[in-house]
Amino acid sequence: MSLTEASEKWLAFAKRVQAIAQAGLTYAVNDYDTERYEELRAISVEIMQELSGEDPDKIRALFTNENGYQTPKVDVRAVVFRENKILLVHEKIDNCWSLPGGWADVGYSASEVAVKETREEAGLEVKPIRLLAILDKKHHPHPPSPYHTYKIFILCKAIGGSLQQGMETLDVGFFDRNNLPPLSLERNTDSQVQILFEYLENPEKEVYFD
Repeated sequence: MSLTEASEKWLAFAKRVQAIAQAGLTYAVNDYDTERYEELRAISVEIMQELSGEDPDKIRALFTNENGYQTPKVDVRAVVFRENKILLVHEKIDNCWSLPGGWADVGYSASEVAVKETREEAGLEVKPIRLLAILDKKHHPHPPSPYHTYKIFILCKAIGGSLQQGMETLDVGFFDRNNLPPLSLERNTDSQVQILFEYLENPEKEVYFD
C-alpha cells in the first residue's frame, strides 16, 4: 500500500492515539475514564481502517493483544560479514531477503537474540562483537506498520555451524553490497544495509543512531 505524506501523518496519529488509549485503560480509575479511553481506541481503529482497508476486527485485535503501558517494539538483527559480503536469509513469509533476526524475546538480551536467530535462521553459531546501530523504523523507508519499532543491529562473528535454512527461511547466503537480492523491506532496507557495510570498511565507526 502506497501512502501519501498526509496518509503517513494520519498513520502516526492513529498509533499515537492508540498508545494514549492503552495507557489510559491501564491506569483508569473509574468507568467514566475507561469509557473515554475505549472511545479513543475505537477512533484509532477507524483511522487505521480508512487508511489500510483492513477488516476493523483484525485491526482491533492487533491493537488489543498487549496490555500495560505501550512502548516501542524491539527488532534485533545480526550482522555477519565473510569475505566482504553480508549474511542474508531468504524469508518464507514474503519470499525476500533479510538479516537474520526478529522481535526481541522476553528473557533474552539483545545479543542473545542475535545469536539465537542466526542459529535458527541461518545455521551459524555466532559471537556478538559490538553494537552497530539503533534505528527508529519511522525514519527509514519501510512499509507502513501499526507498531512503533526500534531496530537494533549487532555485529557478530561466525564461530561454528554451517549455512542451512531454518523453519522460517528458504535459503541463506553471503552477498556483496553491490549485488544484493530483493530485500524484505518490512525487515531491512537497502540504505540500512549500506550503512552496515560502512562498518566493514571502517571498524572504528561510532554507533549509528537516529
